[in-house]
Amino acid sequence: MNTKTMTMITLLLGLGATTVASASPAKISAQSIIVNPVETKLNVQVWVNKDASGNQNPVYRKGEKVSVGLKTNGDAYVYLFNVNANGQIDLFFPNSYEESNFVQAGVTRVFPAQAAKYTLTVAGPNGQDRLLALASKKELNLDDIARFVGDEGFAQVRVQGQENLARALSIVVNPLPADSWVTDVATFRVGQGGAAQGGAGNQGGTAQGGNNQGGATGTVTVTPGTPAQPAPQPTPQPIPQPQPTARIQPGQKQDGSFDQAMVEAYDRLKGSESLGNATTYAVPWSDGLWQKFNGVGAYGDAALLHANGSSRSYAVHGRLLERYLALAQAENSATRPPSRLGWAAGDEKVIPRNTYGTSGLYGFFQSGALYSTEKYGTFWLIGDVLKTYQGLGGSGSFLGFPTRDQYQIGGAWAADFEGGTIRTVNGAVKVYRK
Repeated sequence: MNTKTMTMITLLLGLGATTVASASPAKISAQSIIVNPVETKLNVQVWVNKDASGNQNPVYRKGEKVSVGLKTNGDAYVYLFNVNANGQIDLFFPNSYEESNFVQAGVTRVFPAQAAKYTLTVAGPNGQDRLLALASKKELNLDDIARFVGDEGFAQVRVQGQENLARALSIVVNPLPADSWVTDVATFRVGQGGAAQGGAGNQGGTAQGGNNQGGATGTVTVTPGTPAQPAPQPTPQPIPQPQPTARIQPGQKQDGSFDQAMVEAYDRLKGSESLGNATTYAVPWSDGLWQKFNGVGAYGDAALLHANGSSRSYAVHGRLLERYLALAQAENSATRPPSRLGWAAGDEKVIPRNTYGTSGLYGFFQSGALYSTEKYGTFWLIGDVLKTYQGLGGSGSFLGFPTRDQYQIGGAWAADFEGGTIRTVNGAVKVYRK
């Protein structure tokens, strides 16, 4: 396995592996951080822009831009971490700027992507960095390792030191089938050789041109000029709600008790700036809870949704909320979430302008996704079509944004995009460029 390193960026890759019988304990390695001791058919490769082979140990100066590439030979969820010379750890993929960390087999992904809202810049300290890519067929729960806080672009990593990261990841992957995950490491040096610069360098993340971007030890520069949110239309409220006579609080139920997940979501999202004031109590909706807010400015009307059994509540705003409720109304008179989407499974994201000059919104749900642009409208994608689309890079890929809802031709699913089409042909997903 190649070893490579990287200073300011941590990217965590989850890639799928072949199916085998029982789990096998992960091996902790000083050079490769964590290794699957079982030979797998799955493979993941990670590299930095100064060494496309991933076999060398290139040198970066502090303040120098860096990009990271990765590729898998099978559909997988990929996670990218970086461990710097001081043992500081960053997680740069998944992040709030990418629609999903699902990567399609054979597709090369580069971070930052073209027209991304952020850049990656080496910040130090001087010494050796290691960039770990972990790929898994199954989406991993890393809540004990890293979590997103508020509107930060990158997650805050809770562990420090390469060995501690390896131990934490081994707890996550050890229950998986033995051949269902794999790793690769790329290395690079900071401020050494002919590129050395004096000083220890910045060891705390900084964000420019936007809100706090999370726990990056390197500099995350936000591309200026990206709008906070396209202006959505007001959302009709099809669900009957008890109307309070006094101002109520986020997560407050009609009996005076509180839904803690909603309270935490309101704080995480800086609700006074994005959700506004509650206009209803948190009331039962199907097997979960719903609470409506009047929204703030361009965000439009908003709602917090909390599915039964989930530890987190998520927000849906404006055009996404309007379409979500319209689907529920058409399907079941808005007595429960629309079955094709299910409950919200993540906070919506603003997607920066792509190569077609289109920007918009993305909402992630239990069974599908909504994409919204002012140019085309708000459309849903599900199943293998969605998985393939996101594996290619979603709206940032050559496909661009969807231009209509997913539909069926001869009983098979299809979807149209700015730059092409996805079709299911004899059970196989095919992608066509325009």
